[in-house]
Amino acid sequence: MRIPGLGRLQRVKQQLQRRLASKSLILMYHRVAEVDLDPWSLCVTPQHFAEHLEVLQKYAYPISLQQLAQAHRHGNIPHRAVAITFDDGYADNLHHAKPLLERYGIPATVFISTGYIGKQREFWWDELEWLLLQPQKLPEKFSLKIKTTTHHWELGTAADCSEDDYDRDRHPWEAKPGSRLFFYYSIWQLLQSLPESDRLKALDEISAWAMVEPIARKTHCSLLPEELLALEQGELVEIGAHTVTHPFLSAHSLAFQRHEIQQSKADLEEILNRPVTSFAYPHGDYTTETVNLISEVGFACACSCIQDIVWRESDCFQLPRFGVENWNGEEFAKQLSRWFND
Repeated sequence: MRIPGLGRLQRVKQQLQRRLASKSLILMYHRVAEVDLDPWSLCVTPQHFAEHLEVLQKYAYPISLQQLAQAHRHGNIPHRAVAITFDDGYADNLHHAKPLLERYGIPATVFISTGYIGKQREFWWDELEWLLLQPQKLPEKFSLKIKTTTHHWELGTAADCSEDDYDRDRHPWEAKPGSRLFFYYSIWQLLQSLPESDRLKALDEISAWAMVEPIARKTHCSLLPEELLALEQGELVEIGAHTVTHPFLSAHSLAFQRHEIQQSKADLEEILNRPVTSFAYPHGDYTTETVNLISEVGFACACSCIQDIVWRESDCFQLPRFGVENWNGEEFAKQLSRWFND
């Protein structure tokens, strides 16, 4: 027999339990750097990152991701604990972030996409930004064949991008149809789910069309093998896996996913000469089968991009994280308070 209102009562009970339970947060960063253009809001300036760490020292309990995962497994999550993570593997994680982590004595986990280690080519989304968003004139029409479909664009006024346009369009998520930034996002959308070989071929075609040579900017470099070792040196930074080519895993076969996950773990363990037990899903994209793979290949925990607290009901292989933006210390403190109290 179905009891009227029982489902609602159970939901209210869980909400109350969640509100009263000990809760922690995992923060997701990507870069600590200052760049001219940041179409995905990946960068936090060194000054603001230092302010974030100062706030965490005063108002939270900073711990490592592995400490948090272990506490979760034992059902003993510390209240107001915060774990810092970085995705991708930019060199500025070593040169800008680590010195600040050491200054404040706060640990972090850095998830590495191993296919980019030591490469003289930028992460593909950065290369696309270089090809399309610099203030230079582009041809007015562009066609790109993806699989069996040919896509066409007419750039119109966006073909001629002045310094003023460049400054006006540098704010992410504000791209208006017909703008150069909107063109960039539309190309990115098509390339995101492609296998790496197809994506690189498309980038080469875009480079030839735009008459712009891709370069490896010092401001956008990925870690070298020796820098990866330096990043891990000491007690504060843990290295985790983030696949090989940073794909949208759900767009690919289970065999492809297994290779990306297993190989990234093997690559890092060969360089570091120790087990790698933490993983983060690129783009926060995965399926139920992906989660099973993470456990099968020997990871102890995995981070998603779901924005939520960590509490006793959280899944250790789908740990939620809050993305951090380039806030000053005051705004970061307000965000931290909102996250803990929601």
